[in-house]
Amino acid sequence: MERRDRSLKALKELIYIDSLDSFAKADALVKWYENYLSTDSIEDFDLELNQFKQLRELFFKNINFLKNHKEETRLELVQIQKMKRFLKH
Repeated sequence: MERRDRSLKALKELIYIDSLDSFAKADALVKWYENYLSTDSIEDFDLELNQFKQLRELFFKNINFLKNHKEETRLELVQIQKMKRFLKH
């Protein structure tokens, strides 16, 4: 029962995280991963099939979000570095 409750809590948190704006979402996803997947496996989740499908969709959607967010952040850092060099001269 404890495993099921933890699994349901993880799914609910991931649903909530999916509704957040960009930077808050990225930070929340990192924390979610640390809480639920850093020491345990996704195979340890105890969910119904439809809940697993929902988790899977959110999981892969958010992986793609993080990839895009990482690239956007990298480009912003490049722009900031260019601005710093310009302002120094």
